[in-house]
Amino acid sequence: MLIGCPAASLREVCAERAPSHILLLVSPGIAAPVPPPAPLTLALVFNDIPAERPGFVAPRTEDVARILAFGRSWDGGAPLLASCQAGVSRSTAALFIIACACRPDLPEAAIAERLRHAAPSATPNPLLVSLADRILGRQDRMIQAVAGIGRGADYVPYRSFELALPPAG
Repeated sequence: MLIGCPAASLREVCAERAPSHILLLVSPGIAAPVPPPAPLTLALVFNDIPAERPGFVAPRTEDVARILAFGRSWDGGAPLLASCQAGVSRSTAALFIIACACRPDLPEAAIAERLRHAAPSATPNPLLVSLADRILGRQDRMIQAVAGIGRGADYVPYRSFELALPPAG
Protein backbone atom coordinates (compact mmCIF):
# COMPACT_ATOMS: atom_id res chain seq x y z
CA MET A 1 0.00 0.00 0.00
CA LEU A 2 1.23 3.46 -0.91
CA ILE A 3 0.08 6.21 1.46
CA GLY A 4 0.33 9.99 1.21
CA CYS A 5 -0.28 12.61 3.83
CA PRO A 6 0.40 16.24 4.72
CA ALA A 7 3.20 16.93 7.20
CA ALA A 8 0.67 17.86 9.90
CA SER A 9 -0.74 14.30 9.84
CA LEU A 10 2.56 12.43 9.64
CA ARG A 11 2.86 11.21 13.24
CA GLU A 12 -0.80 10.19 13.42
CA VAL A 13 -0.68 8.30 10.12
CA CYS A 14 2.57 6.58 11.10
CA ALA A 15 1.02 5.48 14.40
CA GLU A 16 -2.04 4.10 12.61
CA ARG A 17 -0.36 2.47 9.61
CA ALA A 18 3.21 1.55 10.76
CA PRO A 19 4.95 2.16 7.42
CA SER A 20 8.23 0.43 6.71
CA HIS A 21 9.35 3.31 4.46
CA ILE A 22 8.84 7.05 5.00
CA LEU A 23 9.66 9.56 2.26
CA LEU A 24 9.75 13.20 3.39
CA LEU A 25 9.72 15.94 0.75
CA VAL A 26 10.59 19.21 2.42
CA SER A 27 11.10 22.82 1.31
CA PRO A 28 14.46 24.48 1.99
CA GLY A 29 14.44 26.40 5.25
CA ILE A 30 11.53 24.41 6.69
CA ALA A 31 12.29 21.88 9.39
CA ALA A 32 11.42 18.36 8.32
CA PRO A 33 8.75 16.75 10.47
CA VAL A 34 10.16 14.11 12.75
CA PRO A 35 8.41 10.82 12.05
CA PRO A 36 8.48 7.90 14.41
CA PRO A 37 11.38 5.57 13.67
CA ALA A 38 10.91 3.49 10.55
CA PRO A 39 13.29 0.96 9.07
CA LEU A 40 13.89 3.26 6.10
CA THR A 41 13.40 7.03 5.98
CA LEU A 42 14.52 9.33 3.18
CA ALA A 43 14.26 13.14 3.31
CA LEU A 44 14.72 15.21 0.17
CA VAL A 45 14.84 19.00 0.18
CA PHE A 46 13.56 21.08 -2.74
CA ASN A 47 10.79 23.57 -3.44
CA ASP A 48 7.43 22.64 -4.87
CA ILE A 49 7.85 24.40 -8.20
CA PRO A 50 6.67 23.25 -11.65
CA ALA A 51 9.83 24.45 -13.45
CA GLU A 52 13.24 25.91 -12.71
CA ARG A 53 12.94 29.35 -11.07
CA PRO A 54 15.70 31.67 -9.89
CA GLY A 55 15.90 31.77 -6.09
CA PHE A 56 14.27 28.37 -5.63
CA VAL A 57 15.64 24.86 -5.32
CA ALA A 58 14.17 22.72 -8.06
CA PRO A 59 13.98 18.95 -7.86
CA ARG A 60 16.79 17.37 -9.89
CA THR A 61 17.30 14.14 -11.75
CA GLU A 62 19.31 12.90 -8.75
CA ASP A 63 16.32 13.49 -6.44
CA VAL A 64 14.05 11.45 -8.68
CA ALA A 65 16.69 8.72 -8.93
CA ARG A 66 16.72 8.58 -5.12
CA ILE A 67 12.91 8.37 -5.02
CA LEU A 68 13.04 5.49 -7.50
CA ALA A 69 15.76 3.67 -5.54
CA PHE A 70 13.77 4.16 -2.34
CA GLY A 71 10.70 2.70 -4.04
CA ARG A 72 12.71 -0.27 -5.30
CA SER A 73 13.86 -0.99 -1.72
CA TRP A 74 10.21 -1.40 -0.65
CA ASP A 75 8.91 -4.98 -0.70
CA GLY A 76 5.25 -4.11 -0.12
CA GLY A 77 5.07 -5.95 3.19
CA ALA A 78 4.16 -2.77 5.08
CA PRO A 79 3.05 0.59 3.69
CA LEU A 80 5.36 3.09 2.03
CA LEU A 81 4.37 6.60 3.12
CA ALA A 82 5.21 9.87 1.34
CA SER A 83 4.66 13.23 3.00
CA CYS A 84 5.13 16.83 1.98
CA GLN A 85 3.89 20.10 3.47
CA ALA A 86 0.32 19.94 2.16
CA GLY A 87 0.24 16.37 0.84
CA VAL A 88 -0.89 17.67 -2.55
CA SER A 89 1.99 18.01 -5.01
CA ARG A 90 5.40 16.58 -4.14
CA SER A 91 4.17 13.54 -2.22
CA THR A 92 1.51 12.69 -4.82
CA ALA A 93 4.12 12.99 -7.58
CA ALA A 94 6.49 10.72 -5.64
CA LEU A 95 3.79 8.10 -5.11
CA PHE A 96 2.76 8.27 -8.77
CA ILE A 97 6.42 7.84 -9.77
CA ILE A 98 6.92 4.87 -7.44
CA ALA A 99 3.66 3.25 -8.59
CA CYS A 100 4.62 3.65 -12.26
CA ALA A 101 8.06 2.15 -11.60
CA CYS A 102 6.70 -0.74 -9.51
CA ARG A 103 3.92 -1.57 -11.95
CA PRO A 104 5.16 -1.09 -15.52
CA ASP A 105 2.35 -3.43 -16.61
CA LEU A 106 -0.27 -0.79 -15.74
CA PRO A 107 -0.98 2.17 -18.04
CA GLU A 108 0.26 5.43 -16.56
CA ALA A 109 -3.18 6.97 -17.13
CA ALA A 110 -4.82 4.22 -15.04
CA ILE A 111 -2.43 4.90 -12.17
CA ALA A 112 -3.10 8.65 -12.43
CA GLU A 113 -6.87 7.99 -12.34
CA ARG A 114 -6.46 5.85 -9.22
CA LEU A 115 -4.46 8.67 -7.65
CA ARG A 116 -7.20 11.20 -8.46
CA HIS A 117 -9.83 8.89 -6.96
CA ALA A 118 -7.76 8.37 -3.80
CA ALA A 119 -6.78 12.02 -3.38
CA PRO A 120 -9.14 14.55 -5.00
CA SER A 121 -6.73 17.42 -4.18
CA ALA A 122 -3.74 15.68 -5.76
CA THR A 123 -1.84 17.87 -8.19
CA PRO A 124 1.38 15.94 -8.80
CA ASN A 125 4.41 18.18 -9.26
CA PRO A 126 4.95 18.29 -13.04
CA LEU A 127 8.72 18.78 -12.82
CA LEU A 128 9.15 15.63 -10.70
CA VAL A 129 6.89 13.69 -13.07
CA SER A 130 8.74 14.90 -16.18
CA LEU A 131 12.12 13.96 -14.69
CA ALA A 132 10.80 10.50 -13.81
CA ASP A 133 9.23 10.08 -17.25
CA ARG A 134 12.63 10.70 -18.83
CA ILE A 135 14.49 8.38 -16.41
CA LEU A 136 11.96 5.57 -16.88
CA GLY A 137 11.81 6.04 -20.65
CA ARG A 138 8.03 6.48 -20.69
CA GLN A 139 7.98 8.73 -23.77
CA ASP A 140 5.83 11.42 -22.09
CA ARG A 141 3.12 8.96 -20.99
CA MET A 142 3.57 9.91 -17.32
CA ILE A 143 3.43 13.61 -18.18
CA GLN A 144 0.30 13.07 -20.27
CA ALA A 145 -1.34 10.97 -17.55
CA VAL A 146 -0.88 13.68 -14.93
CA ALA A 147 -2.05 16.36 -17.38
CA GLY A 148 -5.07 14.16 -18.07
CA ILE A 149 -6.27 14.25 -14.47
CA GLY A 150 -5.70 18.01 -14.31
CA ARG A 151 -5.36 20.17 -11.25
CA GLY A 152 -6.83 18.69 -8.11
CA ALA A 153 -9.73 20.08 -6.16
CA ASP A 154 -9.09 23.12 -4.02
CA TYR A 155 -7.01 22.13 -1.03
CA VAL A 156 -8.86 21.42 2.15
CA PRO A 157 -6.81 19.91 4.97
CA TYR A 158 -7.40 16.20 4.89
CA ARG A 159 -6.11 13.03 6.38
CA SER A 160 -4.02 10.52 4.54
CA PHE A 161 -4.94 8.77 1.33
CA GLU A 162 -4.11 5.30 0.01
CA LEU A 163 -3.06 4.66 -3.57
CA ALA A 164 -4.19 1.09 -4.11
CA LEU A 165 -3.05 -0.77 -7.21
CA PRO A 166 -4.62 -3.97 -8.51
CA PRO A 167 -2.74 -7.19 -7.86
CA ALA A 168 0.06 -7.89 -10.32
CA GLY A 169 -0.39 -10.53 -12.97
